[in-house]
Amino acid sequence: MQRLTPRFRRDRTTSDAASARIGFAALMLALMPALVVGVATAARAELPSATAADIREALASGRPTVIDLGARSCIPCKKMAPILESLADTYRGRAGVLFVDVRDDNETARALRVQMIPTQVFFDAKGQEAKRHVGFMDGPALIEELKALGVE
Repeated sequence: MQRLTPRFRRDRTTSDAASARIGFAALMLALMPALVVGVATAARAELPSATAADIREALASGRPTVIDLGARSCIPCKKMAPILESLADTYRGRAGVLFVDVRDDNETARALRVQMIPTQVFFDAKGQEAKRHVGFMDGPALIEELKALGVE
């Protein structure tokens, strides 16, 4: 029977320390892309977590508002962070875009009856809940919901 995987033989002239260094170098080269992505992700700015006062102010502003309730450690929430940040910049003065980290502020999560994260709660210009969505929501879907609430 033929062996499909190559056999690796240790050269008798190679010391154990040299083998360990070569193994460590190969491991680091293999992990480098993951490390670079991790650093790039950590360096990305995120919306600050809104306080109860921020939420009251946004709902009383007379503008439609979306509140994303999630956690900084939640993978779908992390994927939504740059989308929300972009929407906050694009719709500044026309709509409120807020993020609440439920791990830091579980009182707000309870008040808004959040059972799973991420949850997006859309409020109309009167501050009344208009729609709720559970799970990841991409930029076009968020924009569509804001337009349905009258945001131009």
